[in-house]
Amino acid sequence: MRIIDIEKEQFDSFARKHKYRSYYQSSTYARIMPKFGYEVSYIGIAEDDENLIGAAVLLLKEAFMKNKIAYAPRGILFDFTDASKTEQLVEALKKDLGKKGIILLKMDPAIPLNIRDSKGNIVNVNNEANMVMPNLENAGFKYMGQNIYFETEKPRWEALTILQREDLREIYQSFDKRCRNKINKAIRCGVEIYRDEEKDLSPLAGFLKKNNKPLKYYREILASFGKNADLFYAKLNTEQFVLNSKKLYEDEIENNSKIAEQFQDLSKAKEDRRDLFNQKVLSDKLLNVYKNNMIFATNVLKEHPEGLIIGGGINIVYDNAAFSVVEAYSDKYKSLNPHYLLKWRMISDYHNEKLKYFNMEAISGEFTSKGKYSGLNDSKLGFNSTVTEYIGEYEIVLNNMKYGIYKSIKR
Repeated sequence: MRIIDIEKEQFDSFARKHKYRSYYQSSTYARIMPKFGYEVSYIGIAEDDENLIGAAVLLLKEAFMKNKIAYAPRGILFDFTDASKTEQLVEALKKDLGKKGIILLKMDPAIPLNIRDSKGNIVNVNNEANMVMPNLENAGFKYMGQNIYFETEKPRWEALTILQREDLREIYQSFDKRCRNKINKAIRCGVEIYRDEEKDLSPLAGFLKKNNKPLKYYREILASFGKNADLFYAKLNTEQFVLNSKKLYEDEIENNSKIAEQFQDLSKAKEDRRDLFNQKVLSDKLLNVYKNNMIFATNVLKEHPEGLIIGGGINIVYDNAAFSVVEAYSDKYKSLNPHYLLKWRMISDYHNEKLKYFNMEAISGEFTSKGKYSGLNDSKLGFNSTVTEYIGEYEIVLNNMKYGIYKSIKR
């Protein structure tokens, strides 16, 4: 077994047929990365007869004195269920990549370990993963663990909504009730979603500043993937925002008056009066909330009579499915739930386009208790999501002496 350099066309031809393919393991993604300081290498794994039995896009960064660290995002594409061949692969990596000055290789193959429901319960087990994981460790790969947060290069947990139902209404009704309520609230508040065919990222630029990637990265994603990249925006119709806020306030005034009138009826039973009292307290609170919302909406209309962008997101369409790349929103308007309505519009569009599923990407693996990422999970799992739990990240040292020097320098 040998590691050979291959052309990107040869790599793409192999990768698009592989069981665990990913858009990260594509020349379309790879051509972006040199603009962010990476050297890109396409490698093939060949047997003696030159037939490819594996391949990978490697992203290379210099560690010290022309020695490099390599990363195969969602790769290497190889049959790791074969223990003997996995051991041969490690020998070939050390021999052939070592000659190129690569001292460490990291990878996180897109191999599911478990499929879970939105509550975190296991509904399917990938038996292949139970062969792959010990084979990798026995061959010399170091396992970075079954982390539940975001300690590795790529998330180990992803949430996706299956789109292969004939009726879109069935998909909507499968959502969690709180999720549907938030979608409806966004609509009532005047949030509108549109797809930007011009792919002008400027309106989203301010919201993307808090992400850990530069704006240029997302521009390159849109340019490189072209027609297979989508840009959606959430826009607040400020005039509708005022009208809806006013109606909510006026309707609650009417409801409050009816409750007060019923409460004055002394002939009602004690339990009924207690219930009416509780309703009155709740209505008073709502009146205060709706009044403040109406004042807020009126001020927003004065400042932005033409409406304003309050969020948006970028997706990549690959292998008959859609994948979220990024979402970003204004913190000031997050209470209007634009992120829920945005996802619903994406799901609707992709269902109509006959895609298999919409992958909303990263969540944490924490399902049973509240934590730092509970809000992130709630905003994705409520869409009747199926959760993919990947095997995780592995790394292997290809040159022990040079890697020891690198660690000393890094410290």
